[in-house]
Amino acid sequence: MNRNYLESSKKQFAYYKLLGEKTFEQVADDDLFWQYNPECNSIATVVKHLSGNMLSRWTDILTTDGEKPWRNREEEFSNDIKSRDAMIAVWEKGWQCLFNALVQIQEEDLTKIIYIRNQGHTILEAINRQLAHYPYHVGQIVFMGKMICGTQWKSLSIPRGESNRFNQEKFAHPKQ
Repeated sequence: MNRNYLESSKKQFAYYKLLGEKTFEQVADDDLFWQYNPECNSIATVVKHLSGNMLSRWTDILTTDGEKPWRNREEEFSNDIKSRDAMIAVWEKGWQCLFNALVQIQEEDLTKIIYIRNQGHTILEAINRQLAHYPYHVGQIVFMGKMICGTQWKSLSIPRGESNRFNQEKFAHPKQ
């Protein structure tokens, strides 16, 4: 069962990574830096925060606290990413760190206690914590993308008014 959990976790993380990327594809370069107001984050800033969190949490997950001394969380919210390419590089760096760490985790590691800000978690709990945190922020990215694109937005799931057609298509095939 634990191997299934790890594989399922990888699939869930990959799904949310894909949702972010499908949003980036729909948003113009300049709009990646748009803020609803000065107190709100841009898509690029949320990306920077996600990546900073991933690098801190997943680097040496089995041996060091998930809040690394080198992390500067407050700096993650400065708007200093200046291009799509720079934002994508930050995004990829964080996700690569996460996926590299997940590959190293073995079934027997899931009950091992690790620490995040000196608070003990099993590795399974730590994964669940991040499976709640990252979709929260990817949801922000998607919502901003929808606000920016308006009527030009292409749904990332079942478009409005298409639920019946979608279900008919799904139920027309054998169970998988």
